[in-house]
Amino acid sequence: QGSDVPILMLTARDQLEDKLEGFQMGTDDYLVKPFDMPELAARLMAMVRRQRGELAANRLQVADLVLDAGTFEVMRANQVISLSPTCFRILKILMRESPRLVTRESLEQELWGDTPPDSDTLRSHLYKLRQAIDKPFDTALLQTIPGQGFKLAVMR
Repeated sequence: QGSDVPILMLTARDQLEDKLEGFQMGTDDYLVKPFDMPELAARLMAMVRRQRGELAANRLQVADLVLDAGTFEVMRANQVISLSPTCFRILKILMRESPRLVTRESLEQELWGDTPPDSDTLRSHLYKLRQAIDKPFDTALLQTIPGQGFKLAVMR
């Protein structure tokens, strides 16, 4: 429990109750003996593909800025960047939507639901985020589009 290693249960027990118990215990797939080796190989390859897809889904990248949602790590130009939890969430939203524009309203809705704090709160977090991900670097990525919203993209 708590591990992300895929589990394939190989067993002679073929009753539905046995299979359900195996899945309840955390197995990802269940194969009853006797089985053919090509079927075992196909099931293992499918598990590896799913595992890789999940790992890739945790990683977002815009230019040289990388966010790993699984480890809560942010890097730019191979430098680790420390962010507050709220700045991390804002960055994740902007990276997920990049290069599309994210309106202030949709950003506030995703961050705080129907009860957003005062307007200076978001502005303050965006200022801190900009200081962390843009100021130390040659190219700014976080863009404010007046009256429209924000986006994360390489400026042309």
